[in-house]
Amino acid sequence: MEEPVKQEWIRDFEAAARRTLEERMRYAFVRTHKPVMDDAPFRAFATTAEYRRWCEEHLPSWLGYGRNV
Repeated sequence: MEEPVKQEWIRDFEAAARRTLEERMRYAFVRTHKPVMDDAPFRAFATTAEYRRWCEEHLPSWLGYGRNV
């Protein structure tokens, strides 16, 4: 690793270490709208196979719910 990159990582780590627990928790989670998944209050499936088929037919592949990502 090149020294400037290493120094940048160290600065980032030190800045993060100075944050309060509340700030760390706020930055720890990235809220991303998941199309289709977040558009209904809930879904229920009788079998895992039915759930997997629904995922493959309705969800974008980048969400990672298909068999082949």
